[in-house]
Amino acid sequence: MELKPINQQVVSVVGAASGIGREAALKFARCGAKVVVSARSQSGLESLVKEIRDFGGEATFVVADVSVFEQVKALADKTVEVYGRLDTWVHVPAVGIFATFDRTKPEEFKRVIDVNLMGQVYGAMAALPHLKHEGRGALIHVSSMEGRRSLPYQSAYSSSKHGVEGFIEAMRLELLHEKWPISVTSIKPAVINTPFWNNGLTRLGVKPSGIPPYYDPRLVADAIIYAAEHPTRDYLVGDIAKLLDLLQRISPSLVDSLLLLVGFQLQHSNEPKSEEPNNLYQPVPEHDRVDGDYKNLVIPSISDVLDKNPLLQWGAIATGAALALLTAQAFKQKG
Repeated sequence: MELKPINQQVVSVVGAASGIGREAALKFARCGAKVVVSARSQSGLESLVKEIRDFGGEATFVVADVSVFEQVKALADKTVEVYGRLDTWVHVPAVGIFATFDRTKPEEFKRVIDVNLMGQVYGAMAALPHLKHEGRGALIHVSSMEGRRSLPYQSAYSSSKHGVEGFIEAMRLELLHEKWPISVTSIKPAVINTPFWNNGLTRLGVKPSGIPPYYDPRLVADAIIYAAEHPTRDYLVGDIAKLLDLLQRISPSLVDSLLLLVGFQLQHSNEPKSEEPNNLYQPVPEHDRVDGDYKNLVIPSISDVLDKNPLLQWGAIATGAALALLTAQAFKQKG
């Protein structure tokens, strides 16, 4: 299937007030796309649209909570009303709870599912009729490596991301069966330095941390831009994402051992934090920015450069496989 060049596209970016969504919206606009941005934070959207218009881009915003289907549908409809069509739908929003499963309340677990999973479902349901009317387009869902491998303290978040992977695989097959030229992409980032760690509800007693290393949110935005022009099934962002995916396929028990060694303590920062503020039910406007607080732990990702060059991918795959096998062998010998 063939997708339009970015500068000819109308793009809706959901979850654009901060983090990955904000950076993706800026990149789309700089590349010449007409952009409709959405989130719960009106102040974050207003500042984003102003930034886009200041450098000559075209953008409008719609305030919406993705857990409410009618609001998501209104966003898709508004995109077509303002710009005449929809070419690419990018769905980013996610909330998190950092607590053991037995310290997570039922209504909190459900809220994570409502935002992270049902929000993605509603996004696809709202966007698909417009993409079909246009005759082609792209659905880009920002999932997570936790859709492949769950982490401690994040049972609700991991469950939601596993659900995302399940529904988009089924939906993709149905579209292929019906011969719709609509690309469906799952972007699976590793740990990304966004305000997600500031916003999460934590019962750890401290501000939560991802398990280092971190990657720059601009890497994920680049992957989104790439998928909007090049039909892509899965895009794992960050070298660690690709290594973890491979290790999980080879030996889930090995990954268990690794996470028992580092997966608990490394999710604790040294900064005390109470449960409030968090963005589980309401946005936190002071966190409406692209980057989080862990810039000192951000590293580059070699494999993300290779992903955009198919001629180099086989070498990267072979190197990753060799590294994973060596790691597995070392752990077996130690055991």
